Amino acid sequence: MTVVGALVFGLVVGFITYRTLVRTTAQAAVSDLGAVVAAIGGGAVTKLYEPSGTSFAWYAIGLALGMLVFFVAFWRMNGKPELAKMMGGDGPRA
Repeated sequence: MTVVGALVFGLVVGFITYRTLVRTTAQAAVSDLGAVVAAIGGGAVTKLYEPSGTSFAWYAIGLALGMLVFFVAFWRMNGKPELAKMMGGDGPRA
C-alpha cells in the first residue's frame, strides 16, 4: 500500500508541477507552484503523525482520486473544448 501511495503521490505532484510550468497564459504564475508545496506539505504531515502507518498512502491515493474526480466533473460540466483549454491545449484533437 505504501509503495502504491508513494507512486500515486509522485504522479500527482509531477502532474501539478508540469501543468504549472507549461502554462503560458497571463493568469499562470510561479506562485501557482504553491499547490505543489501544499500537496507535499500534506504528505509530510501524515508521516509526522503516523510514521509507521499507511496514512501517507491513503492521503496520496485520495489526492489522485480527487484530481480525477475534478477532471471528470469539469469535463462533464464544461465540455471537451473547455477541458482542452484548461489543460493547456489549443482545442480538442480529433
